Amino acid sequence: MTTQSVPQTKNNKLERLAAFAYGLFCYAVFFGTFLYAVGFIGDFIVPKTIDSAPLVSLPNALLVNLGLLSIFAVQHSVMARPAFKRQWTKIVPKPVERSTYVLFSSLCLIALFYFWQPMGITIWNVQHPVGQAILYSLYASGWLVILGASFLINHFDLFGLRQVFLYLIGKPYTQLRFATPGMYKHVRHPLYVGWLLAFWATPHMTAAHLVFALVTTAYILSAIQLEERDLIQVHGENYINYRRRVPMLIPSLRRRTER
Repeated sequence: MTTQSVPQTKNNKLERLAAFAYGLFCYAVFFGTFLYAVGFIGDFIVPKTIDSAPLVSLPNALLVNLGLLSIFAVQHSVMARPAFKRQWTKIVPKPVERSTYVLFSSLCLIALFYFWQPMGITIWNVQHPVGQAILYSLYASGWLVILGASFLINHFDLFGLRQVFLYLIGKPYTQLRFATPGMYKHVRHPLYVGWLLAFWATPHMTAAHLVFALVTTAYILSAIQLEERDLIQVHGENYINYRRRVPMLIPSLRRRTER
C-alpha cells in the first residue's frame, strides 16, 4: 500500500509563501532593531541613545524607563512560556509563532528606544585611553558573543526563519536536538554573557545606563530560571546532567582542567 502526498492547492501555496514573507519581514525588523541597539546602548551613531540629553525630571525619567523595561520583560518572558504558546497557537499558526514572538520583542525594543528618557548624572567616566579601549573592546565582544552563540545553536531557528522555510517547502518542523557546541561547553548561557558584557562595558556610565543595566541583569537572572525549567521539561536528564557539569555564566577554570 502506497501513501500519496496531499496535493497543494493554489491557496495553500499562497499561504505558505505569505508565511515565509512574513517570517522574512519579522527577521528584517529584528535585525534593524539589533543594529540600532548597538548604537543606542553604546551611545554612538544613532540619533537618540541611552545617554542623550535629559528632557524631563529625574523622577519622571525613572518611572518611564522602569515602565518600558517592565513591558519588555513581561512580553519577552510570557510569550516564551510553553503554556502561553499552546494557547497562542490557537490564534497564530504554528509556523509563524516564533516569527511573531520575534516581531513583538522587536516592537517592544523600538518603543523603548523611542520613549527612553536619558537621566544625566555620571556614575563613572573612564578617560584613560587604555581603559576606554578595554571597555569598548569588551562592549564589542559582547555583541560578537551574542551573534556567535546564536549561530552555534541555529540562529535561523532562534529567530523563526527555519520554521517558515520548512513550512514553505512542505516539510514538518522538527525540534532541534540537544547539543552543546563551542562556548556552550564552558557556560550554559553564552547569549546572556554577551548581553551582560554589552550592558555593563562602557567607559561612561550614567544614571540611565545604570538603571538599564541593573534591571536587565535582574531580568536575565530570573529568565534563566524559567528557561532552564522549560529546558528540563523538553530535554530531561540530558539537561539536568549538563546543568550539573557546566557553570551558568562564568567559566570555571577548575572544571576545564579536570576534563
